[in-house]
Parts: sequence; C-alpha cells; structure tokens
Amino acid sequence: MSVQEEFGQIDIYVFDQILRGNIEPGAKVVDAGCGYGRNLVYLMRMGCEIFAVDGNAEGVAHVRALAAELAPKLPMENFRVAAVEAMPWADELADVVICNSVLHFARDEKHFLAMVEELWRVLRPGGLLLCRLGSRIGMDFEQVRPNVYRIGDGSEWFLVDEDALMDMTAQMDALLVDPLKTTIVQNHRCMTTWVLRKRKD
Repeated sequence: MSVQEEFGQIDIYVFDQILRGNIEPGAKVVDAGCGYGRNLVYLMRMGCEIFAVDGNAEGVAHVRALAAELAPKLPMENFRVAAVEAMPWADELADVVICNSVLHFARDEKHFLAMVEELWRVLRPGGLLLCRLGSRIGMDFEQVRPNVYRIGDGSEWFLVDEDALMDMTAQMDALLVDPLKTTIVQNHRCMTTWVLRKRKD
C-alpha cells in the first residue's frame, strides 16, 4: 500500500493531532464540511466512528463510497448532505470535530458565528475542535464588505484576525490547545489553524 493510499490527502495539521494522540482510534469524529473525504481515509482506517456533512451531494456520495470500502460497519446515514450551521447530530456527540477550509466561506458574521456555534454544540466536554480557516494574520487584503476581503485569486473570503479568534476562544470558555499557527501562501492567502478543547463541567 502506498503512503497516499494509506493516508489519503490528509491535511498535515489533522495528521499532527493524530500523531500527538489528540485523535485516537475509535474516537467519534465529526467532519463538518467533509468535501470528498480527504481527511477521512486514515481516520476510517484507524477505526474512528465517522460522522460527516457537506453541502455538496457529490462529495457526500464519494465519502459514502470510501466508507463502504474502508469502514463498512459505519452506517451510511452517518454521511449527510447538510449545512455546517445545521448539522443533524445530537448535542455533545463527538470526541473530535474537524472543520477544514470551510469557515472562510461564511456569507457574513452571523453565518460565521452560526457555524462555530454548531461545531461547538456537537462537541462533548473534553473534546477537541480543529479548525483551519482563512485569516488576515500576516497579510493585508482589500476589504469588500464587513469582515469579507478579496484574496489573491480574486475570491471573496470571510477573514478573521488574531484578536477575533482569541476573543471567541474566551467567550466559549475554551482551552487553546496550540498557539495559533498561520501559513502564508505568497501573495494569495493566509490559513490559520485554531485548535480548542471544550472544558469538562
């Protein structure tokens, strides 16, 4: 088996959390905005109990096909076409919630906060939230409307800064697992990794 077959196109920051023991075999994992399942191949191989949503029906169908091959015991209803801000999962379902390259597509602040609140709702106390999202940490962008900026390829993204992420962390009474880490893609975009743990009662 090749490395790509075993791990898929997993985001390096998701893999980092696996290597550090923050995502364990058998964990209940929600992938909010799963796309075509790039972060789920290895998690399925690990025996994680996967739940995933995406607005793209074709992507969800692909993830179901992956599950049928790699984790056939997982029910197909674990993979749904749904919005991140309206996931069909119970409160405190997940040990881990992953939201990779989704939040910067928020229409406005209300939509952004609705998605974050939903990610937090489905996470159990003590669980891990891993978000990777566009930011303004390290580059300046042209603002086109409140909180929305034009990035290097002309796309319009909802972008946060360090203060916004730290304020939300405090408002959620969350524990910051890692310092904010930002990758700057030359003349194009900034991608920040925001990793939180939900406090136990």
